[in-house]
Amino acid sequence: MPPGQQLRFEQWANFCAITSAAAATLLGLLFVVITLAAERGRREDAPKIRIYLTPVAIYFSSVLLMSMLLAVPNQTRVTAVICICLEGVAGLGYSGSLAIRRGTDGASYERRSDLLPYVVFPFVAYALMVAGGLLFLRRPQIGLDLVAVAMLLLLGIAIRNSWAIATTIVSARD
Repeated sequence: MPPGQQLRFEQWANFCAITSAAAATLLGLLFVVITLAAERGRREDAPKIRIYLTPVAIYFSSVLLMSMLLAVPNQTRVTAVICICLEGVAGLGYSGSLAIRRGTDGASYERRSDLLPYVVFPFVAYALMVAGGLLFLRRPQIGLDLVAVAMLLLLGIAIRNSWAIATTIVSARD
């Protein structure tokens, strides 16, 4: 198939529908958690809430966005590669920035081990996304498989991090 020719994503429609529904639903639930945290939290906890919750919202949103981009009608191989790689590079930049910067209000991750689920694993997922996008030019099936793995990793990471945040909020209440 020539690079500019229209792609057939029909076989990916269910995957995109399921991952986008999961990401959108969990993103909505995250806003409930944010509301509960704001009601029960103390002012001095606000920087911690921002530094932990924002990446989770970004990761859910990334999965949602990628699902929507892959479902665009009349998508060609070139436009799909551009969409995939742009989102992957943006994610690499964002997750990389989390590793090198502290919050504007001096907040940082409480433990160094927090860098793995909040920074390192997402960085790997976004790198897989970029690799999948680039591979998509020559080997579309393998490229899409890598993008799917990256999306599932981001979804799993965001779910894990959401659970950690929720249990921290509940245990802080006691």
